[in-house]
Formats: sequence, C-alpha cells, structure tokens
Amino acid sequence: MEPTPIARVPDSRLHVLEVIGNGIVGGMESVVQRLIERLPRERFAVTALCPFESPLVERLRAMAIEVVIVPMPDDPPWPSVQTALALVQSHGIDVLHSHLENAHLLAGLVGSLSGLPVLATVHGRQISMLDLEVHRAAGTHLNVVCRHSHLHALGIGLSASHLSWIPNGVDTEAFCPRPRADAGLRRDLGIDATAPLIGCVGRFSAEKGPEVFVRASLLLRSLLPDAHFVMVGDGPMREAMQAMAQRFGLADRLHLPGARHDMPEVYRQLDLLVCSSHSEAMPLAVMEAMATALPVIGTRVGGLPDLIEPGRTGWLVAPGDFQGIANRVAHVFETPGEYEAMRQAARERVVDRFNIEASVAAIGRLLTELAARRTAWRGARSATGAAG
Repeated sequence: MEPTPIARVPDSRLHVLEVIGNGIVGGMESVVQRLIERLPRERFAVTALCPFESPLVERLRAMAIEVVIVPMPDDPPWPSVQTALALVQSHGIDVLHSHLENAHLLAGLVGSLSGLPVLATVHGRQISMLDLEVHRAAGTHLNVVCRHSHLHALGIGLSASHLSWIPNGVDTEAFCPRPRADAGLRRDLGIDATAPLIGCVGRFSAEKGPEVFVRASLLLRSLLPDAHFVMVGDGPMREAMQAMAQRFGLADRLHLPGARHDMPEVYRQLDLLVCSSHSEAMPLAVMEAMATALPVIGTRVGGLPDLIEPGRTGWLVAPGDFQGIANRVAHVFETPGEYEAMRQAARERVVDRFNIEASVAAIGRLLTELAARRTAWRGARSATGAAG
C-alpha cells in the first residue's frame, strides 16, 4: 500500500531556501546561522540546503529548521539539481538565497529551472569568475558585504540594479563590555589578570595570515615584555604555527588554545585584537571584538577600512607588515589615554553602524522585494499571454 502524501498547510509567509556551500566553523557559517535565527518567524519560513552533515547542520536542526543534504561540488551532479528542484516545488519556495560559489551555481540552476529569484551573498572581498558567470547566465541578484566588494563588482560591469551592499552585523547585546569573569581564557592558559593579552581570532588558513601574527608577537616580546599572545581558532595551519612559535622561543608567551565556545567572554579576557589577514571582507571577529570595546590593529584589505578608523578605533597597516602591527600595538599601550578612548570609540562605531538587527532587516527587505518582483513579472506575463 502506497503511503499517503502529507498535505502541506498553506503558509502566507515568504519561504526562503538557504543554500549553504560549506559547513566548517567559520565566519560565513556564523553569519548564515544568525540570519536564520533572526528572520522574523511570523514573516519568513526557512529551509536549508547543505553539502554535508556538520555542527552547523546540528545547530540549524536544533532551531527547528528543516535541513536537506545534497552534494555541492563546483560541477553539481544532476541528482543534486533534481533534489533541490523537487524541494523547491514541494515546499512552495519563494526565493533562494545562496552562500559561496558552489551554492550560487546550484541555486542559479534551480532558480532558472523553476523560475524563482535567486539572491547570492558574496562573503569574500571580490566577485569570483564563477559568481560572475552564474550571475550573468541565470540573472541572479548579488549582495556584497563591504565597500571594496561593491566597488569591485561595479568595476567589472555589474549593473547597480542587480547588486546590493549589506554589511554583516554583530549582536551588540551578546558581544558587549563587562567585567572579566574569574574563569575563562586567562585562567585556562595561566595568564595573570594584569598582563596585556593580545589576541588573534580566526581560522588558521593562508588568507588569514597567522604567520604574520606570530612574527609580530616575536617583536612585541621585546616591546611589551609582560605581554602574552593568543591565537583562538583552528584550521590547517595550526600545527605549523605551533612549530613556528617553538622555533621563535615563544612557547611560554604565544598560546594556541584551539576553537572556543565562549567567545563573548574570550573577547573580554583580551586587551586588544589583531587581524593580520592577507584577504578579508567583513570579518566577524573584528566586529565582535569592537562590540566588546577592543581596539583593533588590522591590515588594510577588503572591508577592514570600513570597520577600523585609524587613530580612533585602532590602526591599519599594509598586508604582511608584522613590524607595523607590532609598532602600532605597542603605541596603543604606551600612549596615555589612547587605549581607553579607542575602547569607547570601537564600541560606539559597531553599535551605530553594524548592529545585526539592521543587517537582518535589510536582508529580509531584499528577499521580499526580489520575490515580489518575480510575482509582478509573472502576473504581467500571464496577462499579456491571455490578451494575445
């Protein structure tokens, strides 16, 4: 006997299919999770398409989000396209929202086959060739997260009508300055409460420049003899950075505790954050640190100049300039009044310009607008066909 299909209850909410191209513990995944958490449930229904089981998938399911797993290579197999298309049709999806190139390609194919609008958020600092090709072939709408990406997109010929610029946002209530807890990062690492603690937070991968932070730490050991340094995160270069610290004689000062799940408190245990990346867009670590009232020394790449106001919330240096990082860190600590002024200014800038509620509201408006445009276009086309 064939099972009876379960009838779906009519739903007036906008139904979004979030197509997520990866599932590692990273900035993109955190941005997507926070977006899904905060889209108003009375106005939006969300289903997620992911490439494999992961901690992100577990967190989404814990939020009562339906997650479907399909492979998402850069050349998606037909079963992935077919599964995604069936999901769109059976769930009454109104708009697809993709994250990363491979997800954009899959969403673009499914959007073209189903006639649905596709929003692709580009989390990197440049539009890739694959993103550009999918955009042009499938008529997708691109959203970028920093000024550098927006100017790059316009520079390579994208139409402003098919391009949006919505910065990432940070939860300024979760990430906020409070007195340091007695338990936490410093106690775990055996670091005195009064010692300056300079942090680097992010994935240990080449584009993040972890070796630049290690080299800056070596210089700072002479400039700030009491300071300690911590690299919070994980990734393929972690063991190489541990070996580098050993070779430089930094084992007693440079700490690599791995990924942490108490990040609001981790930032409160720090005195200053360094972002040594060679390539960035709008790094969440910098936004979270600033929301927690930390000055930031960062490289002049991607969206970091959107966040860091030199001399007010921190300083910017050239990519790879470990000596410049060390000098700026020492300057902040040694210049009377600068550190506290930067703490206050960093918090104010994020609260005023990069609050997550504003970011989520803007994404929600864009998704609604794209779905409405397609509905209006369909209606006009149907009327023209009927008149003919």
